[in-house]
Formats: sequence, C-alpha cells, structure tokens
Amino acid sequence: MPRSVNHVASRARRKKILRLTKGYWGARGNVLTIAKNTLEKGLTYAYRDRKNKKRSMRALWIQRINAGVREHGMSYSEFIGKLNTKGLQLNRKVLADLALNHTEAFKAIVNQVK
Repeated sequence: MPRSVNHVASRARRKKILRLTKGYWGARGNVLTIAKNTLEKGLTYAYRDRKNKKRSMRALWIQRINAGVREHGMSYSEFIGKLNTKGLQLNRKVLADLALNHTEAFKAIVNQVK
C-alpha cells in the first residue's frame, strides 16, 4: 500500500509562512527555513513592542504635561500630587491632550489645582 501524505495541508502551511514574510529582504521572504525563523522573531518583536508602545506613550504624555505645567510655575510631580488631593479624575492621556491642543482648558485645570 502506498504511503499517504497530506500535500494540501503541508503546502498550505508553507504558503502561509511565505505569505506572512512577503516583502522581506532577500531569502527572508522566499526561502522557507529562513522565512520561518524571521517570522518567528518578527512576531516576538511585535508582541514585545506592543507592551513598549504603552510605556513610551505614557512617558510622552508625562513630558507634555510637565512642559504645560511649567509654563504656570509648577512642576509635574507637584501638579499630579495636588490633582490627586483635589480628587480630579483625569488621566495623563487627557491631560497631555489638553496641554497640547486646548491650552485655555489646561490653564483652568492648573488654576483649579493651585
């Protein structure tokens, strides 16, 4: 009895990997073994950097809030401390947007906190 091999599934598996590595430089895009390694590493970086993106965005928001608050004679830590004691529930993303795009509203918040 001849050996039965599922060529359809194995070809689909290879095509899936090569489809995901389409556009990669050189053999990384068209040689299966190299493409497999590159894809695995790329997906690892993608997972890691989804976490790092959140970290770097928070740092950017803090820098923007600090720059906006210093124009009104306060430091970032002083502002956040007073914001918490006043009980204002605004997150850093909203505060950074206000500091950058809506300076009058941000100024009102700073005056309310002072």
